Parts: sequence; structure tokens; C-alpha cells
Amino acid sequence: MDPQAILENARIVLVIDWPSQDVPESLTRAGFEVLVKGGPGLEDYRAYELKDGEVVVRGTGKAPEHADIVYTHRPLGELPGIVALAESIGAAVIWSQSGRNAAGLDDPTGCRVPDDEQRSADALVRAAGLTYLTEPYIADVARKIRR
Repeated sequence: MDPQAILENARIVLVIDWPSQDVPESLTRAGFEVLVKGGPGLEDYRAYELKDGEVVVRGTGKAPEHADIVYTHRPLGELPGIVALAESIGAAVIWSQSGRNAAGLDDPTGCRVPDDEQRSADALVRAAGLTYLTEPYIADVARKIRR
């Protein structure tokens, strides 16, 4: 599983929370169609778009019909619901980021997950037939493959 190849082959990314604005903005600037789920309602879905060199956000009022990747920065306890959402929109990949560094401290670019939690989450996602990534930091990869 090469994260860069996975991202290069994707077109649409659904973002469920993020450790910093860098995530949706970097994906948008890299040329991806970026949709953000910011809450439980349909009014909470937003599209990030590049217009005249600036990232702009607009409400969509609906859930996406499809995404290739679901990126999430949510507690792993929410993973079963995220897997169900990913399956419902035909996503092949869940890319989860902890926001913690190797020392366990808050770090917006951090990807550290304790081994036991990693194994459990990986098993859950793979049981659904999806690919599970936790590193590297998705915004760093997006900056490498600008379209």
C-alpha cells in the first residue's frame, strides 16, 4: 500500500474532521474534489474549491454520492460508523490520522496510534474490504502530487 499511489489514483476525498485547516486546503490546492462532513446534518456538508488561487467553501446541502477516500480525524470509537459511511459512498480507502506524535503529544501532523488500537482499527476496516492508512500525514502527500 503506497499512500502516494493511493492518493494519486483518487479524485474525490471526503474529510470528516481534521487536526488543522491544512488538510482540506492542501487537498483542494492539489486538485482533489474535497467534500467535508462538518456535523450530523445534510446542511453540514461543504465543498472546498479553488477559485482564482484561493480556497473557497460552499455548502452542498447533501451528502456525497461517491468518494474515493474518506479521511478522518475522529476517535477510533467512531470508526464503525465511518466504515459504514465509506461503504455507502463506494470509498475504497479510509485514511485516519490521530493528531498525536510519537511521544503522544498533540501534533496536527502526527500520525501515531498505539499498536493495539492500530491492529483493532485495521481489522475492522479490512473486514469491510477497505484499505486502512494512518500515515503519512495526508497533506504532505497531497503537496507532493499537485495536479
